Amino acid sequence: MKKIIFIIVFTLITISLSAQKEVRKSIRSGNKAYKEQRYGAAEAEYNKAVKENAGSKEASFNLANTYYRQQRWDDALKEYQHYLALENEDPSKMSAAWSNMGNTFLKKKANEKGQGQQMPIPQGQQPEQPQQQQADNLKQSMDAYKNALRLNPKDDETRYNLAVVQKMIKDQEDQNKDKNKDKNKDQNKDQNKDQNKDQNKDPKQDQKDQQNQNQMSQDNMQQILQALEQDEKDTQERVKQTKLQERKRKNEDNRKQNKDW
Repeated sequence: MKKIIFIIVFTLITISLSAQKEVRKSIRSGNKAYKEQRYGAAEAEYNKAVKENAGSKEASFNLANTYYRQQRWDDALKEYQHYLALENEDPSKMSAAWSNMGNTFLKKKANEKGQGQQMPIPQGQQPEQPQQQQADNLKQSMDAYKNALRLNPKDDETRYNLAVVQKMIKDQEDQNKDKNKDKNKDQNKDQNKDQNKDQNKDPKQDQKDQQNQNQMSQDNMQQILQALEQDEKDTQERVKQTKLQERKRKNEDNRKQNKDW
């Protein structure tokens, strides 16, 4: 009886070790493809690892980053959340995930602004205001950056991003207040017609001030997006340099082999 139990335990251990080996192999292959910017191939490898071991923190985090690189914002956010459900020990890694989520929400905000109102509206429903969608993404971006800083207060890059997003949210709130004021003015236009004639306020100047405020918010967002894009360009440049050094090393090895012959 003891011999049978021993065989069963040994078999289970062997299967477990074999599965772990496959997970590590898939992650290494995914990392290689990711560094070479073959994000589709990297995604496939990380998904293999996750299927073998749904609790693999490394595979989950890397898979989320792969979705981000492919501009699949919703998939990236979902996978970052899954990673945070797994990782509850390392504050620096948890902070990195929250910071990446903040970047992702900001990218979603920029993408929504580019799409405008081109999305089809289901019959019988009121169109959702793009500005409200963007405001929601900005708020979630702000909350994600705050969570990141709670875990890693020394992350200056995230602190800067948080400050810019907070400024953008304030600008939008001020803009909405101005719009509500203008709406109330229109409603009371007839009642205050005589009084408005005596006012010297230039409506063109109000419009100009609002445009300047909108431009400031847009410039703030562009600062972060440009920084993120620069980081991606730096990553691409490092990949090129790594490949160049690898080719040089291989050429040098070939020359040495030829000398030996």
